[in-house]
Amino acid sequence: MAKVRDIVLMDKPGERVLLLGNEAIARGALEANIAVYAAYPGTPSSELTDTMAMVAQKAGVYMEYSTNEKVAFETALAAAWSGLRAMTAMKHVGLNVAADTFLSAVGMGVEGGFVIMVADDPSMWSSQNEQDTRVYAKFANVPVFEPISPHEAKEMTKYAFELSEKFKHFVLLRTTTRSSHARGDVVLGELPEEIKQGKRKFGEFKKDPSRFVDVPANARRFHPQILEKIEKIREELAECPFNWIEGKEDAKVGIIAPGLAYAYVKEALAWLGVNDVKVLKLGTPFPVPYKLLEKFLEGLERVLIVEELEPVVEEQVKTWVFDKGLTIEIKGKELVPRVYEMTTRRAVTAIAQFLGLETPVDFAKIDEKYEKVKTIAPPRPPSLCPACPHRNSFYAIRKAAGSKAIFPSDIGCYTLGVLPPLKTVDTTVAMGASIGIAHGLSVASGEKQIIVATIGDSTFYHTGLPALANAIYNRSNVLIVVLDNFVTAMTGDQPNPSTGETPHGPGKRIPIEEIAKAMGADFVAVVDPYDIKKTYETIKEALKVKGVSVVVSRQICALHRIGQMRRRGEKWPLYTVNEEKCTGCKICINAYGCPAIYWSEEKKKAQVDPIMCWGCGGCAQVCPFGAFEPIKEGEQ
Repeated sequence: MAKVRDIVLMDKPGERVLLLGNEAIARGALEANIAVYAAYPGTPSSELTDTMAMVAQKAGVYMEYSTNEKVAFETALAAAWSGLRAMTAMKHVGLNVAADTFLSAVGMGVEGGFVIMVADDPSMWSSQNEQDTRVYAKFANVPVFEPISPHEAKEMTKYAFELSEKFKHFVLLRTTTRSSHARGDVVLGELPEEIKQGKRKFGEFKKDPSRFVDVPANARRFHPQILEKIEKIREELAECPFNWIEGKEDAKVGIIAPGLAYAYVKEALAWLGVNDVKVLKLGTPFPVPYKLLEKFLEGLERVLIVEELEPVVEEQVKTWVFDKGLTIEIKGKELVPRVYEMTTRRAVTAIAQFLGLETPVDFAKIDEKYEKVKTIAPPRPPSLCPACPHRNSFYAIRKAAGSKAIFPSDIGCYTLGVLPPLKTVDTTVAMGASIGIAHGLSVASGEKQIIVATIGDSTFYHTGLPALANAIYNRSNVLIVVLDNFVTAMTGDQPNPSTGETPHGPGKRIPIEEIAKAMGADFVAVVDPYDIKKTYETIKEALKVKGVSVVVSRQICALHRIGQMRRRGEKWPLYTVNEEKCTGCKICINAYGCPAIYWSEEKKKAQVDPIMCWGCGGCAQVCPFGAFEPIKEGEQ
């Protein structure tokens, strides 16, 4: 079976291949002759960045895992200023991090094509909010493309580069969890010679302070230029191949469906057996091409707008219709929910209500049926992996600081520390916020409460550094435990400055403890969380220090370690329970909570699942009676 790297680099125009939406975007970027790609990984955008990392060297593309989205944005933007085609990618909340540059630099424009891929996460499957990137685009006056399939995602990427270069303007490619992670047929196009030869492309930045220095005098000149440019782009998009009208020409009823909503609308119409409506498929939800809209609305009396999340298209359409004095009834968010992701059921329900039809099935009865099933099936909450070093860190923190301490935490696998039995996460807001919140809590409590913040290594470099500097500068009294597992684990084991690895080979490793020392932290130590006793003692020592203490809890991600061992054909130790020593105290379950340990009602003893055990030995350290013992290699 061909590897993703080989498929994405395949030089066979016309060949039909199977790709994820994110992988298809990578192929589209290569077909567009991209030169520079920079990103910080974030689900659901991560596969795009990982695919680019796989192919970059062979394709002659400069690719980097940046420390955060703002830095990635600026890296790619500078390349576009230098006449190169450049791209950055992030999840929707990543755009918040990049927003300062995004909103300030849009008026400066670009020389080479610049595409910003942002993956939204309706229903918040792996995110802390449900923001709609199209609102950001409207705010910034940046055109948005939204694909309905992996093939369209590839083609849109190419078109987006061309549009960006033509108008010297940013272009935003917006996907969602479904379109990023859908797998479908993609017809390959031609790869440029530079990509096929793996020839690195270089540009040249030409000085122009009146354009690239965003002082107020220049900014005032930029704003009307931005507004003029977006209207020209609106006219261009009336002929865009990703926008079209279909259905009955003399219909009195129409449906407007941007992006992936179009696929749901098509499925819903087929299910309802409706074929006497006109449909406007919009691949560009902002700006809505008014010339195409005018053509679509001819002869219509009623229109339903089916879009996911915010009424971005609805507001544009209603404004235009009002300004033109048209008497067309337009419905949208009255029938289509504003929260959570679009589904066929939602599209069917909205269209049925709009047309006065019965839904083909009784959804209420289905809900009632499955509500009963929910009460039968036990809940399956997520859990830290077996042998996860974060579990040991949290166990030691809670034991040392006590349950009354406040535990601000951050975005990463370790956010799962909020769950029982660890319960060592009291706040999580945004990347890097744990340290800032910890400092604020220390100020608010008059240093009367024990504050222990936890933050991952990748997140520490992402946005933890300014907060750490602030806490030290303002003489905070907090303990910060950096959970360093050598990878950006939650989004797929990408490298970061803690690893020192880059897609182009070795980079320069930046030790977290050296940063803390250089900033002037009052106490700095490094521990191995697999040594729970030492970790506990170090945290106790750190808590006695008045000021900012930083403990780096360093141990490779267990999933990453096991993967490496499997590839090398190595075995890891397994543990079992000596039932004569086990008293049934359940400390291993009620305080430690490793998913490899379970309770036998029959034996009234703890047991170890040998398939789940990854041999960290934490259970042996936690058990007060020494009941957990390693299995000898010959007995495994």
